[in-house]
Amino acid sequence: MRAFRALTVTAAACAAIGLSTPFAFANSPAGGGGGPSNISVNPYSVHQGATMQVSASGCHRGGVVTSPGNFPEARLSDGSIGFATVRIFNHASPGPHTLSVRCNDNSLVATHRFNILEGRPSQGGLGGSIGPSTAETAIGAGLVGPAALGAGAHVVRRRRPLLRGRA
Repeated sequence: MRAFRALTVTAAACAAIGLSTPFAFANSPAGGGGGPSNISVNPYSVHQGATMQVSASGCHRGGVVTSPGNFPEARLSDGSIGFATVRIFNHASPGPHTLSVRCNDNSLVATHRFNILEGRPSQGGLGGSIGPSTAETAIGAGLVGPAALGAGAHVVRRRRPLLRGRA
């Protein structure tokens, strides 16, 4: 009789847990009802004009990543962890900023902070307008002297003697 009672209680507990699982899953962030979570950016500090990777959990059907004035709206990929790559505007103001992530399957919004660093312009297209530094000039002069001495020594050793005695 005791075994029967224990079996009945165990079966009732299993049925209660089994029937409540779909409701718990539908209301959890992993089930799509909790909105975006675990947002991360890589790198956290990014230069103007560079790209940044954004990832977020909980947007199984994708979503959007926005930060007005810092980068254009980007689409978050589908899946348990969605990814988006954003390119920071060249004219974005340096300093701390916030981005927003919204899933396609609900209206909840999550935010995350990131930092924009001042851009590093390239020296492309300057051609020969930038002269050598003092160190480069000193190294070049130091190499020219021994090269000239070596060339002179080579010429002296290879010089043919003049033929004498021709009449």
